Order: sequence, then structure tokens, then C-alpha cells
Amino acid sequence: MATSEDGAAKRTPAAGDEARANGSSVTGRVLGYLESARNLTGSAAALGGLLLTFAGFAGAYWPVVVGGLYGAGALLAPPRRPPAPAFEEPSSRLDELRADLVTLRAYLERVELPSTAAERLEALTGLLEGLLAPGWVSEALAEDPEGVHVVARAVRRDVPESVDAYLRTRWWTRLAPGGRAPEEELERQVTLLHGEAQALVDGLREAEELRQRSHTRYLEDRGYGAARAEEHPGFGAARAEEDRGGSTYPADRGGTGAARAETGRPPEP
Repeated sequence: MATSEDGAAKRTPAAGDEARANGSSVTGRVLGYLESARNLTGSAAALGGLLLTFAGFAGAYWPVVVGGLYGAGALLAPPRRPPAPAFEEPSSRLDELRADLVTLRAYLERVELPSTAAERLEALTGLLEGLLAPGWVSEALAEDPEGVHVVARAVRRDVPESVDAYLRTRWWTRLAPGGRAPEEELERQVTLLHGEAQALVDGLREAEELRQRSHTRYLEDRGYGAARAEEHPGFGAARAEEDRGGSTYPADRGGTGAARAETGRPPEP
């Protein structure tokens, strides 16, 4: 018997907390509706109905009028619009890549590499560092998901795997000489990676050049008419007359009729 009472005593606080939570939830929903645009608009419409009632227009049906106006106002009110989610800027995703590039460069400084491959790796990491440098360059890169993927793949997988494979193969080559030199294979891999990164840089440069040329064409198209009007003051009036279907020559507009009226015959050409 004591056991059941103890169990009931243990369940009582939990039940009380649940009841309080439900009560708080209901209270929050009620307060939310009271502050909503639907309730405020409906209340304003109902207040107008009360004014009509006091003015004597509603008569005995004033509860229906007030209730109907409240409902109409609540229905006409704009629905509640939840705030749009705020996502991080695309350029902020490059912070992790910058940190990974620093780690990669520290790793490359600790390993022993042939001079040619080391120079090419230095050029490659310098190119990647320039792409990831904070500023408008990295912002342009962040707008290109494929470009971000190329950089991330080079920093996090391709370069470390190439260097690690070289170190492993070099050890086995010392035990069993023969075959292609691992230095040549590493240099070939680094050359391919540098070409891939350079192609990405060239693509971003071409995009900026295209943007520049487009702006030049826009300025030329915008300023061409004004420049022609300044060089030839009558050019604009002549073009307007031609657009209306008339002729730009006075003889065609009125001279022909005057000559015919004076001589009775068509004017000589």
C-alpha cells in the first residue's frame, strides 16, 4: 500500500508540471491571438458597428452587425507572416577552407619533397590562397559552387593524397628500385592540379571581363543618341518627323502645294 502511495506521490509533481505547461501554452496562444492583426482588424470593424448602433442604424440586430463586422475584419486582415530564415552568407563558408589551407601549408613544410614539386606546390597553394583571400575575390568564388568544390577538393583531398602517396611510394622504391620515379608522378599530379586551379581563375577573370564589356555596351547604347544630337542639332527633329511618317524636306511638306497653286502646274524637278 505504501508503494502505491509513493508511486502516486512521484507521479503527482510530473502531472502538475504537465498541467502548468499546458496552461502556459494555452495562455500564450490566447495572448498571441489578442495581439494578432486578425483580432485588431476585427475589433476595429466591430467598433465601427457599435458606432453605427449608437447612431441608430443597426436597430435590434446590432449584435449581428457587430459580430459580422468583427468576422469580416478578421477575415480581411493579412495573415501572419513568419520571418524568413536568415542563412549565412556564401563567403562565410570559406572560413573553414582558409583554416584547412593553413593546415595544409604547415604539413607541406614538414615533409621532404623534390625541389621541382615543392616549387609547383608553392605556386598552387599561393593560387589557392589568393582565391580564398577575404574580399571581393572570395565573394566571387563563393557565388560559384563548382569553384568552391574545386578548391575544397584540392585543399582537403587532392594535394594531401598526392604528397602522402609520393612519400609511401618513395619508401617502397628504395626497397625495390625500378619503374617510374615517384618524383615524376608527383610533379605530374601537381601540374594537373595547378592547371585545374588556373582554369578556375581564368573562368572568374572571364566573368569579370564579360561584366565589364556589358557595361561598356550599355554606356555606348545610352550615350549614342545624346552624342548624335549634340553633333547634329537637327538630327533629333528630323528623326521625329520621319517617325511620324512625314518628310524632312520643306518642299514635300508645303512647297509643292504652293508652287502648284501659283503656276497651275507641277513644279519642275
